[in-house]
Amino acid sequence: MSTVKVEVQLSSEELLKAVEQLNQPDLERFVSQVIALQAQRKAFILPRREAELVFKINQGIPSDTQKHYNELIVKREAENLTNNEYRELLHLSEQIDKLQVQRIEYLAYLAHLRGISLIVLMENLGIQTQMYVSVESNE
Repeated sequence: MSTVKVEVQLSSEELLKAVEQLNQPDLERFVSQVIALQAQRKAFILPRREAELVFKINQGIPSDTQKHYNELIVKREAENLTNNEYRELLHLSEQIDKLQVQRIEYLAYLAHLRGISLIVLMENLGIQTQMYVSVESNE
């Protein structure tokens, strides 16, 4: 399919309405591209080490991992999880927890470099905390 470049002026609200029309895979791809763009722009004005940390902080959880995790959570809530799926959910929860811990470590280090608190840094970066459902073993 060919593409044509068209200049259009949209307000941020109009752009958001356009983005709302994307299907889930395209939305995830778009969000990843926006996060990469944000990190790239910040990289131009940040010292190299800070730019690397901002990039790592903004990487987040891979969309396929998050999607599969969410699917397993839905099955667990519906009490339709097999034993294998339960073990897989435990494994994914552990992976996600490790990624989140690593992200917090990057944030804490960046806050240290800037001489500000972690909370202030997160507010400055517009980062909100995400809660994930913990999966406890029935053993």
